[in-house]
Amino acid sequence: MIKRVRSWWTRKDKVQPPEQSMDNVPEHVAIIMDGNGRWAKSHGLPRFIGHQNGMKAVKRTSIAADKLGIKYLTLYAFSTENWKRPKDEVDFLMRLPQEFLALELEELIEKNVQVRMMGDREGLPAHTVNAMEEAVRRTQGNTGLVLNFALNYGSRKEITECMRELGKKIKSGALDPEDITPEMIDGQMFSKDLPDPDLIIRTSGEMRISNFMLWQMAYSEMWFTDIYWPDFNEQSLYEAVAEYQRRTRRYGGLT
Repeated sequence: MIKRVRSWWTRKDKVQPPEQSMDNVPEHVAIIMDGNGRWAKSHGLPRFIGHQNGMKAVKRTSIAADKLGIKYLTLYAFSTENWKRPKDEVDFLMRLPQEFLALELEELIEKNVQVRMMGDREGLPAHTVNAMEEAVRRTQGNTGLVLNFALNYGSRKEITECMRELGKKIKSGALDPEDITPEMIDGQMFSKDLPDPDLIIRTSGEMRISNFMLWQMAYSEMWFTDIYWPDFNEQSLYEAVAEYQRRTRRYGGLT
């Protein structure tokens, strides 16, 4: 069980951020949270301790994102490929959302955070789905940071389901293939109510996308770090955003 000694939004001893430009802050940041197991191994600890400490990094990063004025924070919590892991590890990962929200939901509500989830609910344990749906329901009226968990999410599955839905409409005669637009495809995605991510971060030194938001990341900026996810902190996010601010996004055009 993750223990919260005191409020993670109001702690007095948390690291003070460096001076940060508030210009050109990415609206939507998405993070591939990687390296929990390797962090645990490097500390001589079992993997589940790495996952618990990864949840602490979720707290720190949410605080930092809110402070910076980021409007949407998407966290890749569990992929459709993660079911291949040992059953005891999967079972533990499926309990983490319930434990995290049991501890933090009231404060998320107080801090005006809106919780969302994107992914396939089918196949998830009832306790996981119930915890997420309760958090979504109780925060749906909040207007602050949108904290979006990608849970049982896989981009290829998402795109496949989108194509199936459009195919059904074509078969029924409700849709002409010539009328299909990128905007129509956007509207079928799990992320249909979110803007595309401006910045995608991956931790742990791996430099791949791992089936994450493949359609949505067409023009996203990428930032990779060797830091394992449990060690990711405010400074890490500020460094990623500062690098984003140094870049020029051309969207295929000229400066």
